[in-house]
Amino acid sequence: MPKYFAVNIAVLLIMVIPSWSGQIYTREEAVKIALEKASSIQEAEQSLQSATAQVDQAYGNAYPSIDLSVQYARTFGVSDVEQSTSISEMLDASADMNDHIIAGTLDGMMYGLSAMKGFRWGTQVGLSANQVLYAQGKVTTGTKIAKVYKRLSEVSLDQAKLQVRFDVEKAFDQVIYLDSAVAIYEASIEQAKKHLDFVNQSFESGLVGELDRVRAELQVDELSSGLESTKKKQLLAKNALLNTMGLSWTADISFQGDLRDPASFTATLPDTSMTGIRKRRKELVLLDAQQEMYDLNVKIEEGDYKPMVVLGGSISYAHGGNEWNDWKAPDWDENISKKVYLSVTMNLFNGMQTKENITMAKTDLRKAQIQKESAERGIRLEVESAVNSYEDAQKQITIRTRQVELAKRNLELTEAAYGVGKSPQLDLLDANLSLRNAKLDYMSAVVDWNTAYNALLKATGEY
Repeated sequence: MPKYFAVNIAVLLIMVIPSWSGQIYTREEAVKIALEKASSIQEAEQSLQSATAQVDQAYGNAYPSIDLSVQYARTFGVSDVEQSTSISEMLDASADMNDHIIAGTLDGMMYGLSAMKGFRWGTQVGLSANQVLYAQGKVTTGTKIAKVYKRLSEVSLDQAKLQVRFDVEKAFDQVIYLDSAVAIYEASIEQAKKHLDFVNQSFESGLVGELDRVRAELQVDELSSGLESTKKKQLLAKNALLNTMGLSWTADISFQGDLRDPASFTATLPDTSMTGIRKRRKELVLLDAQQEMYDLNVKIEEGDYKPMVVLGGSISYAHGGNEWNDWKAPDWDENISKKVYLSVTMNLFNGMQTKENITMAKTDLRKAQIQKESAERGIRLEVESAVNSYEDAQKQITIRTRQVELAKRNLELTEAAYGVGKSPQLDLLDANLSLRNAKLDYMSAVVDWNTAYNALLKATGEY
């Protein structure tokens, strides 16, 4: 971050801190608080935390899956089983005694089998494990995507911090300008009141007319009105800065800091070559990561053309009894089931869904490429505009500095002429007005110069 130079009082950039001020924030403190409390940064931090969790989740897909299942069930229905003679009823008149005995026996067996299905308790405990041996390349690719997304989230967080710092510094410069403008107005009012006292004495002595006194009074009124308007703007600017910092508005807060002094600033201008800018600009880094992520997504969709291989195994204990407390101890040979399997699945036809998914993924990739190309052209234009704005601001500093010097000299000559009666009071008032406006214009030019320099740093990625 470029160093800030204290601007000499001679060039009118003074930070005026009222004696009643409570909490005072410096520029560095304001930036620090904003980096901690700004909502955009907090959202970016949450996104990064989510992206980190997605990387761990992606790694988890490569590990085996182990599941435990326990089932304890009771099947109802014994009360619905009625003893019937359906087989006996099938006998005709020619059936003998043996036929009836056999039919009755079968009727009883059918009833017993039906009754066994009802009012039955059952327990089953199983442990299964599955290891994906080959998942169409999606596990590895998905992990890469998660890592790219995490890197994208990290860059987004850096970009959010950069933007917040830029906004805070711009708002801070505006507060300094308005604080200094208030100081100039107050000094001008004090000078105008002294002049009014002098005119009143001259009027009472008959040396000046009533018109001169009215003009002097109007100047004081005009300056007072300008001071009141500037204080309102000052209040709004402080509120805007606090809002950017993520703080609520509080009247008992003020800011203290300096602007870069263009006359003393000797830092080297940032590199404006696109080669360096491509490496430094966060937006291009984000678009690179986004393009990589879409490229990997194409591979994810193409994986549906490949088979999926899973190795698995399970072990389970099952027991059914007619009473809830009728249990049998697990026995490896009798009531424990063991299984190992190798599963291979491959989609043969899904209504062209895989083909269209690949087409859409490639379309997203191409859109990301187009967006990156467009962003590079936009950044190149932004850099050119920032360079032009900085050069214009530098020229304005030279012009406004000259205007202040001329306005001072004009006021000195006018005061001398007015003192010996060779210049009317109106010329003196105009000279004071010109000096005040020249001072305010110079201050505004310095703020614009600082904003233009920060914008140039931001455009070239060196901010």
